[in-house]
Amino acid sequence: MSRQGYEVIEAGEVREWSDEADVVIVGLGCAGVSAAIEAREAGADVLVLERASGGGGVTAMAAGHVYLGGGTRVQKAVGVEDTVEDMITYLMMNTPEPDEAKIRLYCEQSVDHFNWLVDHGVPFNDTMYKGKEVLQMTDECLIWSGNEEVHPFREKAKPAPRGHKVAEVGHLGGAKMMELLIAKAEALGVRILYDAHVVQLVREGERIVGIRYRVFGEDRGFIRARKGVILAAGQFTENDELLEEFLPELLDEGYTRQFTPYDDGAGHQLGRSAGGVLKHMDGALVTAAFYPPESHIKGILVNKEGKRYVAEDSYHSRSSLFTTRQPDRTGWLILDEATYSADPPHYGAYPLVDAFETVEEMEAALGIPEGALQETMRRYNENAARGEDPEFKKGRKWLTPLDHPPYAALDASVGQATYMAFTLGGLDVSIDGEVLAEDGKPIPGLYAAGGCASNIAQDGTGYSSGTCIGESTFFGRRAGRHAAKSEGA
Repeated sequence: MSRQGYEVIEAGEVREWSDEADVVIVGLGCAGVSAAIEAREAGADVLVLERASGGGGVTAMAAGHVYLGGGTRVQKAVGVEDTVEDMITYLMMNTPEPDEAKIRLYCEQSVDHFNWLVDHGVPFNDTMYKGKEVLQMTDECLIWSGNEEVHPFREKAKPAPRGHKVAEVGHLGGAKMMELLIAKAEALGVRILYDAHVVQLVREGERIVGIRYRVFGEDRGFIRARKGVILAAGQFTENDELLEEFLPELLDEGYTRQFTPYDDGAGHQLGRSAGGVLKHMDGALVTAAFYPPESHIKGILVNKEGKRYVAEDSYHSRSSLFTTRQPDRTGWLILDEATYSADPPHYGAYPLVDAFETVEEMEAALGIPEGALQETMRRYNENAARGEDPEFKKGRKWLTPLDHPPYAALDASVGQATYMAFTLGGLDVSIDGEVLAEDGKPIPGLYAAGGCASNIAQDGTGYSSGTCIGESTFFGRRAGRHAAKSEGA
């Protein structure tokens, strides 16, 4: 549905309310369910409308990492030292336009939020996965999930792993989290309507006081929200029209978009129809990971000019986005016999171009200007032999000369490697989830959280796995609590 279909309707046009609740929530992903639990525990009557036939959203497709730190139970159990200030510094450095108040609050209350998740049924093992992975296929908890050990972040903030994975073997931790949180919401008395598509907000004066919804295309009327409406309807990754407006890059067939059938920006459009402002809509997580195996991090990424362009030990979305910014979005991962491995298969599925006996032969085959790759390799190998990388300061444990022929070139280019992407932009919101108008003032009665709100995660170069679930549940809770305690209409 185009954004025109989400226009606000005035309360005077509503003949009859089919139902009402204190807090009405649009969407039952991790932000929506967290808001529902918090609002219900604050004493509110809560009604959630979910477009799908069951809850979960895109979180149910995720491995279930939550970015938390500052001394969680798991960090302490495995001997990791972390401080709130280091976490703040790290997130501030990795956020293009950081809201210090939001980041500081998130970090200061990170341990409490971890405990809240545990208290509401989400399990985490007191273990750590020690390898460099995109997704650990065990039920171990703590993982290095971002750029913590990468220059320049490691020099400013003491590195600490903060990716907390739900206790579940493999990639189903997000589904387990959602199953448990939805069960908790239901046990608390949260009401849920499934197959319910919210198509309009209802306004009385300046205040949002309800919604209009449909079920399987049939109009089912209006629901009054006595205290507030919370938009938690997910991303806009599925919506070609919004992508064309804000992020046309993702319409390229070289990207596989990750979304549920209803990640079409409904929350974004509902909020915008009421006067909300969209922020960071050009931001996305884009990734084609070349690790595992870990040995591939010891290789170098080069562009068509034979030049390196990023530290190869960066988080996989950071290195991937740097590749997309190279001439013709073209790059190669260069390895030698000592670092190349075909097993286990790497998530980014970088196809092997070929093996070459000499750098000169590889350079010619890739169409790189004569001598350019040879010079890059010579400089890199000389510095790596000394444990140095003056150009990009790759971590010492990943530095080794690439001098054991034959050499392998893996294609990192968009359209060749397997790139996955999802959107990060959303409605401008206050620290309590209130949707903000162009003048910076809250729109009374309207909140947003999760994939349709803009908080911490703004682009993929500074992303850390677990940030979306972390901020969605955290700020979803704040929106639920604030709405429940508001005076209402």
